[in-house]
Amino acid sequence: MIAKPPFVIGHRGACGHAPENTLGSIRKAAELGARWVEFDAMLSADDEIILFHDDALERITGRDGLTAETSFDVLRTLDAGSWFSHDFAAERIPTLMEAFTVLGELGLGAVVEIKPSDGRGVETGSLVAAAVRDHWPSHLPDPIISSFNEDGLAQALDHAPEIPRALNLYKSLDGWQDKMVTYDCVALHCLESLLNEADVAKIVRTGYDLRCFTVNEPARASELRSWGVASVFTDFPERI
Repeated sequence: MIAKPPFVIGHRGACGHAPENTLGSIRKAAELGARWVEFDAMLSADDEIILFHDDALERITGRDGLTAETSFDVLRTLDAGSWFSHDFAAERIPTLMEAFTVLGELGLGAVVEIKPSDGRGVETGSLVAAAVRDHWPSHLPDPIISSFNEDGLAQALDHAPEIPRALNLYKSLDGWQDKMVTYDCVALHCLESLLNEADVAKIVRTGYDLRCFTVNEPARASELRSWGVASVFTDFPERI
């Protein structure tokens, strides 16, 4: 089912209200009215695809060590919620398959971001793309695979060319159009502060969808929308 995302996309679920990249955060986004969410897909040491953002475990779990060097059996024992609030102490690091199940139950679309640990772009991209290709719930709108990592995007193009791709940028817009062509992307996802009205007009004229992160202020969201931005990623879906 091909469909474009709505204007509001929950960032890492609804990470202003629940710990990021958890099933609880995805459920909270739906509770707040979001119809699409975004989350990060990373690999454990034994190549389990998990929802996690950081190379290091400390910020989310309080544990020393690197995500890419930790087995899933160990990751599964870690508390991924208490850093946010003791109310979420039961939250664990979910697998991509578990996220797909929850998305299917809630009827949510998703942007699946390939988020490789340092040096693992090729394997992360290939495994995430294959998982989305083979296991995405068929009754949901087609997902979008996005990444800052060019190796990841190349693997997504190779392994799942039929799934729409988006290029993520946060430092500069330099060279964006060449990269979009190289990885056959349909959308550009970029840091909202990189953009002015002229930039948006130029990007939109090329025919690409433009989505911005992370937008938590309604006034800024309204401004971006008036310029032609198709969607915003927000920690607080109910605000926008």
